[in-house]
Amino acid sequence: MDTSIDRMKALIERLNQAARAYYQEDREIMSNLEYDQLYDELRALEEETGTVLAGSPTVSVGYESLDSLPREAHESPMLSLDKTKDRETLREFVGNHETLLSWKLDGLTIVLTYEKGELAKAVTRGNGTVGEVITNNARVFVNIPLKIPYQGRLVLRGEAIITYSDFERINESIEDVDARYKNPRNLCSGSVRQLNNEITARRNVRFYAFMLVSAEGVDMHNSRKYQFEWLRSQGFQVVEYRMVTADTLDEAMDYFAGAVQTNDFPSDGLVALYDDIAYGDSLGSTAKFPRNSFAFKWADEIRETRLVEMEWSPSRTGLINPVAIFEPVELEGTTVSRASVHNVSILKELQLGIGDTIQVYKANMIIPQIAENLTRSGNLPIPEVCPVCGREARIRRENDVEALYCMNPDCEAKKIKSFTLFVSRDAMNIDGLSEATLEKFIARGFIHDFGDIFEIEKHRDEIVQMEGFGEKSFENLKKSLEKARETTLAKVIYSLGIPNIGLANAKVICRHFDDDLEKIRSAGREEIADIEGIGPVIAGNLADYFDNEENNRKLDHLLSHLVLKREVQSGEQIFAGMNFVITGSVEHFANRNEAKAFIESLGGKVTGSVTGRTSYLINNDVTSNSSKNKKARELGIPILSEEEFLKLVNS
Repeated sequence: MDTSIDRMKALIERLNQAARAYYQEDREIMSNLEYDQLYDELRALEEETGTVLAGSPTVSVGYESLDSLPREAHESPMLSLDKTKDRETLREFVGNHETLLSWKLDGLTIVLTYEKGELAKAVTRGNGTVGEVITNNARVFVNIPLKIPYQGRLVLRGEAIITYSDFERINESIEDVDARYKNPRNLCSGSVRQLNNEITARRNVRFYAFMLVSAEGVDMHNSRKYQFEWLRSQGFQVVEYRMVTADTLDEAMDYFAGAVQTNDFPSDGLVALYDDIAYGDSLGSTAKFPRNSFAFKWADEIRETRLVEMEWSPSRTGLINPVAIFEPVELEGTTVSRASVHNVSILKELQLGIGDTIQVYKANMIIPQIAENLTRSGNLPIPEVCPVCGREARIRRENDVEALYCMNPDCEAKKIKSFTLFVSRDAMNIDGLSEATLEKFIARGFIHDFGDIFEIEKHRDEIVQMEGFGEKSFENLKKSLEKARETTLAKVIYSLGIPNIGLANAKVICRHFDDDLEKIRSAGREEIADIEGIGPVIAGNLADYFDNEENNRKLDHLLSHLVLKREVQSGEQIFAGMNFVITGSVEHFANRNEAKAFIESLGGKVTGSVTGRTSYLINNDVTSNSSKNKKARELGIPILSEEEFLKLVNS
């Protein structure tokens, strides 16, 4: 018994760690297949011992949602679904009951609420009990109706997804390979939870309804199918489904199994839901699963092959990624011969060695992964030097994950990748400098730091003699450089390639510090981490960058060639130089983040605490004795209701 309990404790810790990484941090520390295997092992041990330990993922629903968006409790808890990979187990569940069999979409579950025919609220699943309010973002999903014919109160659930074609389009537009998204689900998760819904709108997020929770006063004829069709009549796209019983299950499943090969949307299985609402509801639920529905996950097509090489691929951050090269095999209709191993921790866990017999599969039928190493020789040496520069490579542990890094700050791989990011569209937007061209310029010693790019005229005579680079190409490059000289501080910060700082984060940081570079350089970690949406990891990376004297020297060299302009704000900047604090609930805006974005669009700044620099406190309860109201009165700062604030805007 003690051995079983110890194993259960280890499994719970490992599974919860993987779930936290996947759902809250958008990173993977194990494959889906491995997670399912460990989960099934834990559930079997719990049944064997009759013991369920605290924190077990078999009874807990999820993890706390992030704090970057307002949180709100769901009216009814959202449970996970019990699942199987065995068709006969699913057939047993269906039995003689009319059942809706539909896609199990791989995105982010969203709860929508409509009042008087208009979208009133959108909340993510979160931990199943409390989710994040993303109403402002849902309004720009490509297929969500903002108004519907039904005038009562409607609550429904669905899945937000991004199609494979949009995923590929967005990734192709990101010139920095290291910054590209791993899969459509990660991209969708980040898109749905943006603080700026302009970014969400560009991502083509789609919503497919899969459950009607409530619709006051509508007779649904005790039928889930009727609910689906009623939702369709209101303008919603509903998840594709087939009506089945045990006798007709095979035909429907064969259809879905064929369609998943060519679908443009991500799906990791099917969902079976009893059509009879009253019967399904009467079954109740376990601590974790409702009894009226069941999930079927595709049995992964697994092939055996032989590992022939481990390729180590450096990135601009110094991270050296292991990529397994194996004898080609056919998987899900295509030939594959390589798969990312992600990091050293996974490589060690698999005990990989050259010549090992491995099993490979495609996660969600798309991304090649190693499922298991059957021979586990463990003879694969981890490089001690970078494969590009030949200098020291060292294993570093971050967030309990081991990864290999090149320690040479002047590594050519880092340089080329960094310069590629620097000239990319979202950074300095310099045409005429492809990665191949940059590689040639760096090799010839023309470029050592970013500022050197703007001094390329020094090497004109040599460049115009280079193969494929004549007078016309050089003149075009000069025009592009001249155009790039005028830019914003946010684009400069992003272009520096500081780990975890994308363009959106750079804009948030620059806005907080009023586009004052010296304030950013001297800011402490805590001050940066307190900026909404930034946090300690990004704060540490930014502070570390500016703590380095050489980094500051190179940045000053770059800035000597640039003219910085302030970020253009939408609308007249009537609140320029003014500071606001928002507290309590809001009525005219979807949430406080929406109110904050509105103020910032008019040039104002929103802070979290009332100080002598605060211009106005916005609180609908203007007479309350809250700490913020008391502080505002002490300092003589006006307290405005939303109505009064909007009058101020329109005055």
